[in-house]
This record gives sequence, structure tokens and C-alpha cells, in this order.
Amino acid sequence: MLNVANVEKNYVRAGKTLRILKGVSFEIEKGDMAFFLGRSGAGKSTLLHLLGGLDRPNNGTIEFEGEDLNNFKERQLAEYRNEKIGFVFQFYYLLPELTVKENVELPALIGRRKPGQRSQNLLKRVELWNRRDHLPHELSGGEQQRVAVARALMNEPELIFCDEPTGNLDDETADTIHKLIFELNREGQTFCIVTHEENFAEKGNRIFRLHEGLIHPVKK
Repeated sequence: MLNVANVEKNYVRAGKTLRILKGVSFEIEKGDMAFFLGRSGAGKSTLLHLLGGLDRPNNGTIEFEGEDLNNFKERQLAEYRNEKIGFVFQFYYLLPELTVKENVELPALIGRRKPGQRSQNLLKRVELWNRRDHLPHELSGGEQQRVAVARALMNEPELIFCDEPTGNLDDETADTIHKLIFELNREGQTFCIVTHEENFAEKGNRIFRLHEGLIHPVKK
């Protein structure tokens, strides 16, 4: 599904070049639950942004189902982000003026699709259908994250990227999100997850550790 080869990413700060990724290579297959571990500043979020088409590498290739994202124009990248993948972030990024249901349906509306019954089905799945007309600020952090997961699933993506999805939650609430993610994975959903939580990651079938700009497989 995803083939990453010799990816490098540099940033220039105050006239100095910072080499964040120094030739990263790996593959993700359909159905994988892949985790990316590493210290703060190791390049985990940078890598996820590259994989999700939010940024472009300086060198190397990122192929999704045989197509190199480097060759995509901005419109193609937008379609890739809307139709092929989903994102779950640490801080949810729900639109505050939209209801729970409207937030979940937003990817469909952006893609000019009719939400149909899917938003209802997803909100029932994450046990929030009874909160569908509430605004984000009326929900707990765990509830907001479950809304974010439902939103990421709205367009039936082939791959979901999660960036510290439970890093802002207490242990009990985080465990609820973990169980939901693993349940979805057992049903066939592919995940790439950046986390600092070793106990969360050890349950995945693929584990990679980023260190000094390089990637080291821990579990294949």
C-alpha cells in the first residue's frame, strides 16, 4: 500500500540546514497496525506529514498504491488527503462552530459526497450519536477524540494516520481510544500511528523507531 524509499527532509533555520530525516525507507501493507516511536524532535510528526501529503520531501519517494506523491499536483494531493487517507491529531481540530454530526460529515461535504447514513452509523459506532447536536466545547477530551476518529473514517479511507492520538488524554480515556483503534484494525482498517506510548505500540504488528533521522524496524 505504502512504499517509502530513501526519504530525506531538511529545514533551513537562521541560515542553518537541519536534517530531520536522513534517508528513511519502509513499507506498509494493507491491514497493518504500524507504530512510529522516538524521542521528541526525532522527526515522527514530520514523517507523518510527508506520508499524508501535507509536506513534500527534499529527496526520496513516497508511493501510495504505486503512485509517487512527489508527482502529484496540489489538486491531486488534496484528493488523496480527502479520499484515500484520514487523519487523527492529538488536539482533535474539530471546528468549534459545527455540531458533532456536522464535523463528522465535513470530509464528505468537502469531497462533494452525500453523507447519507454513514455519519449516523459512525457516531453510533463511537457511542456518540446521542451527542450529535452538541458543539465540541460541550464534550470531554475523550469524546472529542472519538468524534475525530469518526470524522477520519467518514470517506472510508484506505489508510488512517494518527499523530499522538491519546497524548492529551488521561489513562482511562486513552484506553477507550486504544480499544476502538484496535477494533477497527481487526476489521481491516490500516493505521500508521505516531506515539510515545510504548505500551500502546507494542500491540501493533509493525513497530519502527526513529533516531537521529534514521528509522529502525523493531517489529516486522
